[in-house]
Amino acid sequence: MQSTNQMPNTTESRALAPLSDMRPATLEKIEKAVRKVFAGFDANEVTMVQIAKSANVSLQTLYKYFGDKQTLFNTVMDIVLGRLAARIMDHLQGIDSVQDRLRKTLWVCFDFVDSHPDAVMVLSSVSVSRIRHIAIYENKELIGAFLEVLEDGQKRGVLNDTVPLYILFDVFMGFISRLGLMHIMRQTNAPINKEFDALFVILWRAISKPEA
Repeated sequence: MQSTNQMPNTTESRALAPLSDMRPATLEKIEKAVRKVFAGFDANEVTMVQIAKSANVSLQTLYKYFGDKQTLFNTVMDIVLGRLAARIMDHLQGIDSVQDRLRKTLWVCFDFVDSHPDAVMVLSSVSVSRIRHIAIYENKELIGAFLEVLEDGQKRGVLNDTVPLYILFDVFMGFISRLGLMHIMRQTNAPINKEFDALFVILWRAISKPEA
């Protein structure tokens, strides 16, 4: 028997309405609701009804624009991460020093941790099999720009060149993910960027080229 709390998946019967038709204020409410609900409950237990109530929008609205819970989650998190990506791309412009570019990138990411703790908690719970459905993780422009900085660092003899490029990328991203998540879980009052200078020194020592 179909639950009265859920509506059937409508993606097969009709096309979804474009998000551009939705009022920005409504989309903002839905984004906040998704971040709040998914951060507070196991993803498998979250329902479209919960999200609709938290966002104070109709259940019909969610199905009209997103079709199902997974699409709603993926779309909203892509919007959230898309804003972070835009900031990172902006901070990579006009800076020649590899160290300064990585420093700026780390600061922006940690600022995201401080301003979007719920989103960080949600993303930390996403399985590897599901994370690729969030489009920003496949954004070649963003990932390519970041890898270009690391590759440039290796070519200049600034970053460790004894390991493949992807290892440097994983170290950098792992540093952000682990520290960001634990900072939130420890419910630290001070922002993570309060310790930024010390943290960047640790990261830089981990990926910079070892002295002979």
